Order: sequence, then C-alpha cells, then structure tokens
Amino acid sequence: MSARPAIDPQHARYQSKGAVVTLQQLLIQRYAARTLEYLAHSRSIAGISGLHLSKMRGRGIDFEEFRPYQAGDDIRLIDWRVTARTSRPFTKVFREERERPVIIAVDQSRNMYFGSQVAFKSVIAAQAAAVFCWLAIDNGDRVGGLVYSDRSSSLVRPKRSRRSALHLLNQVFQYNQELQQVTSPDEEPEPEPEFQPGLAAALSQIRRISKPGSTLYIISDFMTLDDKALQYMNQLSRHNNVICCLVYDVLEENLPVPGIYSITDGSRKGALNTHNSKARQRYKHQFQERMQFLESELDKLQIRLIKMRTNQLVVEQIREWIAKNY
Repeated sequence: MSARPAIDPQHARYQSKGAVVTLQQLLIQRYAARTLEYLAHSRSIAGISGLHLSKMRGRGIDFEEFRPYQAGDDIRLIDWRVTARTSRPFTKVFREERERPVIIAVDQSRNMYFGSQVAFKSVIAAQAAAVFCWLAIDNGDRVGGLVYSDRSSSLVRPKRSRRSALHLLNQVFQYNQELQQVTSPDEEPEPEPEFQPGLAAALSQIRRISKPGSTLYIISDFMTLDDKALQYMNQLSRHNNVICCLVYDVLEENLPVPGIYSITDGSRKGALNTHNSKARQRYKHQFQERMQFLESELDKLQIRLIKMRTNQLVVEQIREWIAKNY
C-alpha cells in the first residue's frame, strides 16, 4: 500500500507573497493542487475530488458516438438513418455527466487589500481560487466563477476546458493588479453603471450560472456579509454544495505586542499605539464576535467553512481542513 505523498518543503515556493499576485504564480498552483489530489480522491470528497464522466449504454445527457449494435443494447437507441446508410444496425452511445460544475467566487475588493505578514488577503484569495480551479480541471470538471471588486465584476460561465480555467485565472490576476493602482480613496475609479458592490450582489450573479448539483467556493473576508447575502447563500445551498473560505490576517485577530507602529493605506501614514490593554482586549473580542457570527450563520445553512490565514501556506490549510472534516 502506497503512502500518502506529503508536501515537499520546497512547495513553499508555490506560496504567493506580498501585495499582488502574478499570473505565473496562479498557473503554478496546478502543481500545488496535485499535492491534494491523493487526499481528496481517497476520501471521495464531492466538490474537492469531483465526480467524473463515464460512458453509459443507456440514456444519458450528452451524445458521445455511434457504434455497431451489440446484443443487449436498448433497441430504442438504434439510429435508423445510420443503420440504413451502412446496412448495419448502429446504436447511439451517450455520456452521462457525473461531475459537479465548480464555481469560484473571488473577492478582490479594497477590504481584501490588506496584510501584515507574508501576503495580502487579496493574494491569498487569488491563490486559493487557483488551487480549486486546477483541482477541478485536473478532475475533468467544468469550472467557472466570478471575480468582483468595489466597482465591477467579471462572470465566467462553467466550461470543461483548460482555456476556460485560464480565462478565469486571468480575470483574477487582472482584478488583483487593479488593487495596487489605487493609492488613495480620492483616486478610486467610479463604479461601472448600475454595478452593485458587495457580497450579496456577487451571489446574485452567481445564481445566474449555478445549476443544481454545482460546487460553489466563496472566497472572501466576508466584511460585506449582510442579511441579503445570507438569503442568497440559503437559496444556493439548498441545491448546491457551498463552501465558504474566510481569508483573514493575523493583525485582524490580535493587535501586535504593546508598542507604537507605523501604518499606511498607501497614501497616508499614521501611528498605531497598542499599549492600552483594554483596547487590545476589545479588539480581540470584536474579531471573535465576528467569527462566531459567521460560523453560526453558516452552520444554520449547513455550509462548511475553511479558515485561511495570510501567514500560512494555502495548500497546507486546505489539506488540514480536509483531514479534519472528512
């Protein structure tokens, strides 16, 4: 019996770092994703390992080919036109679609453009999206998604092709790059006409491309989670496998050790004083409350949650989540 392949320490080189991600970093996540495939397949995880296409002799979804009639075939599937043309009985073979279309929603809003260690939240979200995308493609699944910011969004309908995956990853890359182009709130471009920002609006668009049985990954910091977004999540989770990926930074969880720290939003600079113990405690408590609220609401909807910190390897965090939950 072969042992489960462990992640090579050198795989840390696949980890994206810094404030922005490159397209090359998203492409090489295919190799990082392959370190998860053994674990996913061995546990038959829907939405992680995917389900595959298989050729069926009976009725299916997609026409596959004609072939000579064989004893035991359903006579209702005989194609009489081909039979007449060849003077031999031919039957239709269909292909039953057994995979789950995978849809990946990626938050690239200004809230995500933050990080104190290793990488920004927007970078971790982009990398996680790439890992899930390559897992789906390598399993023969259809993959699509939505990338959204504060002023626009890009919808990619699920297709079973490497080109579709590359198109989605290119959109993730483009939206990630746009975040660094705005250095101050005054330079923020105007939203596209009739565009509505936030998680609820993104989920509303996702509903247009999701079909029953889809697997949906929602990758965000969930700062814009509201009642409308929860309503859409409820509707989507009734007929789909929904998995939320919460991306957060260690500095959002706890203030740093007592001291005075320089902070900046890219254009303005300030100082953060963390000596006040009561303020530190309140800060920590607010994060815990937000985390508990999200966990409670998702639990009601039977939606699973993956927590991703910006200072840890994305693949390792997904691996740990799979091992813990299956």
